[in-house]
Amino acid sequence: RSSQQKAGGGDGSPSSAAAETPSSEDFSLSLLDTNLPAEAETELRSFISKRLTKGALFEGMGNVASVGLSIPEYKVGCYYCHFQQENILEMATLESDISVPEYVVCFLGGSEKEDTFRLELDKYIQSLKINLDLEQKPLETYVNPYLRSWFENAICPIQRVVQLFQEKLAFLLHAALSYTPVEVKNADERTEKDISRFLAAASLQGLVQEGTMTSLCIAMTEEQHKSIIIDCSGPLPQLHNAGSNRFCEDWMHAFVNGAEGGNPFLFRQILENFKLKAIQDINNLKRFIRQAEMNHYALFKCYLFLKNCGSGDILLKIVKVEHAEMPEARNVVTVLEEFMRE
Repeated sequence: RSSQQKAGGGDGSPSSAAAETPSSEDFSLSLLDTNLPAEAETELRSFISKRLTKGALFEGMGNVASVGLSIPEYKVGCYYCHFQQENILEMATLESDISVPEYVVCFLGGSEKEDTFRLELDKYIQSLKINLDLEQKPLETYVNPYLRSWFENAICPIQRVVQLFQEKLAFLLHAALSYTPVEVKNADERTEKDISRFLAAASLQGLVQEGTMTSLCIAMTEEQHKSIIIDCSGPLPQLHNAGSNRFCEDWMHAFVNGAEGGNPFLFRQILENFKLKAIQDINNLKRFIRQAEMNHYALFKCYLFLKNCGSGDILLKIVKVEHAEMPEARNVVTVLEEFMRE
């Protein structure tokens, strides 16, 4: 009960609440900041209290749920995350009598689509833990502005990159899929961060083997054109040494067409579908290669697949790296490379 805490919410709003012992009923919630009306804030506090009582919140790991609030009069998506301050936590491990304040931050949006951005919001809370001393720094100066900019900083970067690059987005998608290093010049800090986040979100990191990713990064860095240069000095970004293919150009159109609605959650869903299709193509090609080790007709199927999928240049590099230690598969890939060159 001696701990201080945080709760709040609203459409695109910050909020936060705290509990001394999440698994126990013996805790109280103190409101630090909210832009919700009082009635809705009470309802949100009740929702968070129930979750804390059940011990359903894990430190540093966000959850997304649908919450019924009277204002507005429908259910909204709520991202909520329980955390403790890093610096005080370290002190508490040394001195057992120190009480560690605990906090819950809530961000409310129009639907449960926040779930597609859960990892970004987890990182946003992690940054709050590390950089903001909630005990020492004035709430109004440091914490509130940070919390209130959650939507702009964690949800909108993909949308801003699509609007900035337009048709040139195909080059970024190609760079992300092929693990080509990208160097950004003459850009303000936010644009540079947005591009970096977009590339990270569009890459297949975590979806392909880690060793494959490392080898691809090394191979692409050693290639002749090396880094793609993005020059943001003019109204439209200029790209040098950039490549593309039909697969990335088709998906670029999906992004550009989606820009009319201006919904950042739609862009994220398109990006997830883009990666899912790339993974499906990789798996199909690997299956064809296994068949082609014993069957010449399957080798021809591999070739036709690479020609027609629109992303043969990238897929061939990925399977080449993955099959480097498998002699029979490596021979199939070598033949495919020769056919594709011709």
